[in-house]
Amino acid sequence: MNKNITNVRGIKCWGAHTGVKSLRRDLSLIYSEVPAATAAVFTQNKVVAEPVKLTKKHLKDQSAQIIVCNAGNANACTGEQGARGAQAMADTTAETLGIKASDVVVASTGIIGEPFPTDEIVEGLKQNLPKLSKKHAAGSFAANAILTTDTFAKEGFLEFPADGYEINLAGIAKGSGMIHPNMATMLSFIVTDINIDNKLLQALTKECVDETFNMITVDGDTSTNDMVVVMANGMAENDKITSKKDEAYTVFREKLMELMTHLAKLIVSDGEGASKFIEYVVKNAKRKDVAKKLIRAISDSTLVKTAMYGRDPNWGRIVGAAGNAGVAFDYEKADLYIGSAQNQVKVLEDGKPADINRNAMKKLLREPDLKIIMDLKAGKAHATGWGSDLTTDYVLFNSVYTT
Repeated sequence: MNKNITNVRGIKCWGAHTGVKSLRRDLSLIYSEVPAATAAVFTQNKVVAEPVKLTKKHLKDQSAQIIVCNAGNANACTGEQGARGAQAMADTTAETLGIKASDVVVASTGIIGEPFPTDEIVEGLKQNLPKLSKKHAAGSFAANAILTTDTFAKEGFLEFPADGYEINLAGIAKGSGMIHPNMATMLSFIVTDINIDNKLLQALTKECVDETFNMITVDGDTSTNDMVVVMANGMAENDKITSKKDEAYTVFREKLMELMTHLAKLIVSDGEGASKFIEYVVKNAKRKDVAKKLIRAISDSTLVKTAMYGRDPNWGRIVGAAGNAGVAFDYEKADLYIGSAQNQVKVLEDGKPADINRNAMKKLLREPDLKIIMDLKAGKAHATGWGSDLTTDYVLFNSVYTT
């Protein structure tokens, strides 16, 4: 049995059905037995959901003890009624567990603009908080209870040594539609038993998010609700990490980046209606920000996405999208490769078309995992991003499904 979020020291979970969603679990609970250093990165959408507003207030001291998330209702654009609902979630949780309301992270996902079902969720909290458990199934319940249009639960677990101590790091995520860079783009809740300074954890979380969740796109829409939260409860009992110079910091940074990358890629692979997973690489750029902006312009291009869906090696769409990124690069030096994850074909060399077999390329692009590489030959900076194709299924799904 694979380990999950409940294998982190001091972490208990539960996931339950409260009736907000039909048939599926819709209330997720992730609890630390002791207060934890907590970092978070929030949506940059100017329309901000009520739970995001409340959680920002609660995390001013960079400490929390439980994450409470409901699915089925986003509690966004709900005004004072929604604000009272988010506060009721925090107050009920705090009262039931005997902790401070400010130590409760509140999150919601689901339909925007519907009245918030406060009574149902409060009653669900009262019934299910006493069920918090370290059993493996409880972690799976929590992972499933945050899903909306997702087709599978997204989980990850890493175990590694740091400073002579065994560290556990685990996370869950959700996201299928409304996925676009400019964190946050979805929900991800990560817990670890490492002992690390609060401010250092916040800076590291932001850094890792920028390289992972901020480098994915499915449909170009940034949600009103989303956040990434990392709780570190220190129960591994390692000496507290207080500096980036600490050897344990370097190890933890690598592992947190690995876990976030894993979860981010799972989200893209579950994009609504998607048939292909596409990795984008820009290498040898003058600066990192140039490489990132090019990836985001290319990966979010509707024309590029539809070409990948149609197995069309139309490299002109990729170059055109790069040219719209708002950054300067020398097109006449660039090489471009298109293909499967294992086999890329050079289609552009020094800005000039390469001789390719289009029929062979079309066959290659049937693969579900694709890769596009742009080599600018202008420096040493690299960036990687991930996206999906745009299919008729996506259009049909979102034309009839209220999300």
